[in-house]
Amino acid sequence: MTKVINPPDLAVALSYDGNNAPRVTAKGSGAVAGQIVELARQHDIPLHADAGLVRVLSNVPLGEEIPRELYLAVAEVIAFAYLLSGKRPEGVSDQADG
Repeated sequence: MTKVINPPDLAVALSYDGNNAPRVTAKGSGAVAGQIVELARQHDIPLHADAGLVRVLSNVPLGEEIPRELYLAVAEVIAFAYLLSGKRPEGVSDQADG
C-alpha cells in the first residue's frame, strides 16, 4: 500500500544562533514549501506544524529577525526542537543548580 501525503501549502524556516532573535531563512508555498520540508527532513531538522504561526511568520521578510510579539511562540518551538534533537543551547548545562 502506498501512503500519499499532500505537501504542505506553506512553510517557513528559522535560524537561531542563541544570541540574537531568530531569523526567517526560507519561506514558500506549494512546491517550495514541500522542498523546505524535505530539506529539513534530509538534515534531521525538527519540524513543527502550527498553521497560524506559519502564516504570521510568512509575512516576515527573508533574512529579517522575527518581531518581538512572536518571541514567546517561537521560543516554545525552538525549545521543542532542542528537546527532540537532544541538544542544548550553548551555555545551558544539563545539571540542576545547587
